Amino acid sequence: MILSIESSCDDSSIAITRISDNALLFHKKISQDEEHARYGGVVPELAARLHAVALPKILAETKPYLPELKAIAVTNEPGLSVTLVEGVIMAKALSLALDLPLIGVNHLKGHICSLFIESTLLFPMDVLLVSGGHTQLLHVTNLAHIELLATTMDDSFGESFDKVGKMLGLPYPAGALIEAYAIKGDPKRFAFTVPLQGTKAVAFSYSGLKNQVRLCIEAQEHLDEQTCFDICASFQRVAVEHVMQQIKKAYKERSIEHFGVVGGASANGYLRAQLEAFCATKKAQLHTAKMEFCSDNAAMIGRYAIEAYHKKEFVDLEDLKIRSSSKQFLIQS
Repeated sequence: MILSIESSCDDSSIAITRISDNALLFHKKISQDEEHARYGGVVPELAARLHAVALPKILAETKPYLPELKAIAVTNEPGLSVTLVEGVIMAKALSLALDLPLIGVNHLKGHICSLFIESTLLFPMDVLLVSGGHTQLLHVTNLAHIELLATTMDDSFGESFDKVGKMLGLPYPAGALIEAYAIKGDPKRFAFTVPLQGTKAVAFSYSGLKNQVRLCIEAQEHLDEQTCFDICASFQRVAVEHVMQQIKKAYKERSIEHFGVVGGASANGYLRAQLEAFCATKKAQLHTAKMEFCSDNAAMIGRYAIEAYHKKEFVDLEDLKIRSSSKQFLIQS
């Protein structure tokens, strides 16, 4: 068994995964959404303090599994430095106390593995990673060979939802609420421009769309409930249309057999529906993570750790470094 720890942002999570068959034996996550909502976003120092309280509480529940552990895994990149350190300190302490090897896990590779919790890896696969911190289109030959096909030039897909939500006075995080409001709204009422329509390069950009929404909100004499619904619907339509235009551009002359979507924002049903339709035109299979594993969690860290364990990819305590960013895991296209 492997004990895995995730603390890259504002979710405290620990999982126990069985090495022999990838079975998830224990998984618990404590969200900090309520604490950060009053500030309209994640406050790193607050997140770190909350991890320091939550992680030991979860760890106490794993006591029955400790004698059977073979390794300790932890997210060490990328993420908020002050929150990553909470998980890494715990992992190092457990590794030392239990005399177990240590596995450092890249959080983004963990998200890719969220597609395969309790199942076998399936590569090669192209993957869209959409979250509060990243928007990336990847070609994954295997977990050691990941090619970056496209990334964002500014804001991420998920971040744009949270910022638009803040403009509308919605609680943080706003993604799920915007999606719910969009169902009640008219997606054609506001003609926001789709970003980067005239460019040949494949990339993502949300700062311009976000500014369009801001100006739209400021132009309303009275922001009534239906107008709020309509803004959410119009924004979501264009935000997803932008993703789809860039994906279609990337695969105009490129064939795909398997396509995955991961990350917290991959839970968006409208995005999933558009990707499903796209994959049908390419005769490709769309792979999605279970809803409970879309956002940050230790189960995906544990799934990656199993592969690392089989390859004996262990790291000494003094060599496990925290990195807030980790572009080196990608091969630039």
